[in-house]
Amino acid sequence: MTQRVALATVMDRLAIDAVITGYAVAVDDGAWSDYGALFTPDGRADYRGAGGVEGPAEETARWLDESLRLFPVRQHLIVNRRIELEDLGGYTGDRAEVRADYLNPMCPARKTAGGSGADGPDRADDGRTGSAAPDFVAGGRCTFELRRAEPGWLIRTVTVHEKWRRTPGV
Repeated sequence: MTQRVALATVMDRLAIDAVITGYAVAVDDGAWSDYGALFTPDGRADYRGAGGVEGPAEETARWLDESLRLFPVRQHLIVNRRIELEDLGGYTGDRAEVRADYLNPMCPARKTAGGSGADGPDRADDGRTGSAAPDFVAGGRCTFELRRAEPGWLIRTVTVHEKWRRTPGV
């Protein structure tokens, strides 16, 4: 492997890592246009393994937006990333697979006193008042299939396999 090929491989790995991080941030921030921009035009997401839906990225973004409104505070930590690049005889191809574990703590909206209604407005507990502990935590594994495109690496598919979950009172 030449230095040029080695450098290109490292650059691909860094770019893929940035896409996976961008995915987690987009979901956590509810930035659905950013989420959609991470996918190929035919990109799909499969959340059935975590109790969700499967379909085109645009449709799953709408489902995520609706479902995650219950949890305005969320943090997807995507770790233990294993990146496999397509090998074309010593040169990196245009396909990659990433298998990574995730940990996802989430806090639901809370009622605060002194708001407009009798119970106050919904708000997320920011950890500075009340309990900082999440009410819902899940963990599992994501598999991402990526393709190199004109703008760079994009997600072709993401499949989520929840392995465990902890909910309030459990």
